[in-house]
Amino acid sequence: MDFNMKKLASDAGIFFTRAVQFTEEKFGQAEKTELDAHFENLLARADSTKNWTEKILRQTEVLLQPNPSARVEEFLYEKLDRKVPSRVTNGELLAQYMAEAASELGPTTPYGKTLIKVAEAEKRLGAAERDFIHTASINFLTPLRNFLEGDWKTISKERRLLQNRRLDLDACKARLKKAKAAEAKATCEGDTVPDFQETRPRNYILSASASALWNDEVDKSEQELRVAQTEFDRQAEVTRLLLEGISSTHVNHLRCLHEFVESQTTYYAQCYRHMLDLQKQLGRFPGTFVGTTEPASPPLSSTSPTTTAATMPMEPSVAGLAPPGEASLCLEEVAPPASGTRKARVLYDYEAADSSELALLADELITVYSLPGMDPDWLVGERGNKKGKVPVTYLELLS
Repeated sequence: MDFNMKKLASDAGIFFTRAVQFTEEKFGQAEKTELDAHFENLLARADSTKNWTEKILRQTEVLLQPNPSARVEEFLYEKLDRKVPSRVTNGELLAQYMAEAASELGPTTPYGKTLIKVAEAEKRLGAAERDFIHTASINFLTPLRNFLEGDWKTISKERRLLQNRRLDLDACKARLKKAKAAEAKATCEGDTVPDFQETRPRNYILSASASALWNDEVDKSEQELRVAQTEFDRQAEVTRLLLEGISSTHVNHLRCLHEFVESQTTYYAQCYRHMLDLQKQLGRFPGTFVGTTEPASPPLSSTSPTTTAATMPMEPSVAGLAPPGEASLCLEEVAPPASGTRKARVLYDYEAADSSELALLADELITVYSLPGMDPDWLVGERGNKKGKVPVTYLELLS
């Protein structure tokens, strides 16, 4: 019990000394040991790394999970060391609603068939999103979080310890300075030779005794200063090594950033491929694809929602631009067939990719026809004396 009380009193004394030193430094009444410029730069770089890592981490979490309530729920599960429950993505939920709507409205109708196909595509998009979130969380968010919760906490702890060592060092310097000033004053007073005829020669004895006491105090302060300086230098070296390790942290975060970009690229490529396949599937439905020569059902008006959805502009794939042998075909030398030409209204502007294609303007009327062996996704279009290939998804066939 006595040992604990002594330790408590000692800790309280050290805390009080540090508080006094810190307060006097703030008011400019005490000198402060300054760190070298290289050390200050390391501290500034570490603080900047920590601040920006926090911002990047938080914003990436928002990107992967825009719902703040869901983020709070996942945070609580992680803090409680419990497994985060599986969550349905927005795409998968939309796919579920579309599938249920198709089942109720009629899965054999054109609208029901389209809903089913779109639902399948949205389900694949949701699965791709789930994989992207999982990959990004492991390869990017986890390393950033490990740095903030591991390495940075260690650095912060050592920095606080270094600050305490510096306060102890500066307090010892101030104590030594005061002891030397008092010793010099006592020495000056003791140098005067006393007059033993005086009635009170003990002033000289007291001055000599005070000088000896202050001399002992100076020796004690110098010893404490040496110990404090040694502890400060040792702690400064430990902290410096940790701060220099920030360079390794940057290298690790750079690698994680590359992996995040790769996973994001894969995700968006999958989304593009799924949507491209969906557009092709929608275009091949009988009665809804405007490029069909023999529609199974009567043509819908240009204002029909189904026609608008079915004629969404689609960038043709590289493989479908020109079938084998068509590249050498000169359309200017080919005469239109005697029958089979039709009028078509252009739905969207289209910029020709090369000289074999015909540029289109929205709402203009052109004559179109097909040639034997030609890709069904393309027709030959004529406007005046100009002729070229045109994508059927940009057209509404009128007659």
